[in-house]
Amino acid sequence: MKFIVSSQSLLKQLQQISGVLNSSNPLPILDNFLFIVEKGNLMISASDLESTMTTQISLIEGKQTGKIAVPAKILLETLKTFPEQPLTFIIDDKSHAIEIVSDFGKYKLTGFDGEEFPKVPSMDGGKSLEIVAGVMQNAIGKTLFATGNDELRPVMSGVFCQLSKENITFVATDAHKLVRYRRSDSKSKSEGAFIVPKKPLNLLKNIISDAEEKIKISYTDSNAFFEFGNYSLICRLIDGRYPNYEAVIPVDNPNKLTISRQALLNSVRRVSIFSNKTTHQVRLKINGSELHISAEDLDFANEANERLSCQYAGEDMEIGFNARFLSDMLSNLECEEVTVEMSAPNRAGILVPSNPENKDEDILMLVMPVMLNN
Repeated sequence: MKFIVSSQSLLKQLQQISGVLNSSNPLPILDNFLFIVEKGNLMISASDLESTMTTQISLIEGKQTGKIAVPAKILLETLKTFPEQPLTFIIDDKSHAIEIVSDFGKYKLTGFDGEEFPKVPSMDGGKSLEIVAGVMQNAIGKTLFATGNDELRPVMSGVFCQLSKENITFVATDAHKLVRYRRSDSKSKSEGAFIVPKKPLNLLKNIISDAEEKIKISYTDSNAFFEFGNYSLICRLIDGRYPNYEAVIPVDNPNKLTISRQALLNSVRRVSIFSNKTTHQVRLKINGSELHISAEDLDFANEANERLSCQYAGEDMEIGFNARFLSDMLSNLECEEVTVEMSAPNRAGILVPSNPENKDEDILMLVMPVMLNN
């Protein structure tokens, strides 16, 4: 088999899908890209068994058909050194020897039988929907940081996608913080729900370049399949029941604090430098239109106090939060002003944008308090 391809477009596509590759793989074949040549196109796949990503490019020349597994690391490192030029690949179908011919010379390496590469699971009987790429990118960006890392609770290590005829909801939680991101401008013909792992979502987020294009999502009980542009990504879903997140969100929150998001974020970041290194606790004390933010680390006699002006409706109160969770949430919101809704010092606080710019977007972030030791 022989084909000719542009060095730069090959490198670009390989770099886009190389995020799937793991440094240590259960199967040696997964250290390779799968090349399939047919009808003048080159289809390239990378897999880690859980997720498989595929892209395709048009060849300058390629009349034959065939498949070969090419060692990923050496190919990527070689391509990075070439300026734009046509590269000729000559493959011995029996020995799987690969010869690459460039303007500078020849390079030989040994590939593997393409048939050994894991087969992509079929999506027979799956349901599907379309979603705008920009919405998907936003949803991933707003929720991914709140997912958990607890191996004993694998369902919390992914993002829960809930589809209905009215909207699509994305939820992430690690039991200390929770994000619910809902879009009323994206709908599904049929009800459905599944949990997508972190890694494929990260890959998806990094590869979306055109926010206007449509992503087709198909899903079965065990896999989800994302198609957009000339890419496709198939991943195994996390098995299990997602916790009832609606039950955790407190409904009655009479105390409402409205403040500049950036001012609060900067203050929390500064003050938290002086907080205890294990609890990262910051204390919020609200009297009238003044918010006092403080932190202390008794072991080192460190402490910090700041005062911010705010709008506040409710009873004076004092509540403690983990500064890391608070700053994560504030930096993942994009609004000018944020409203913090609270009911009691031992109940969760809720962060929402004060005046959301996008009417189709409904975002709610919840953070559990830290018990204050007076």
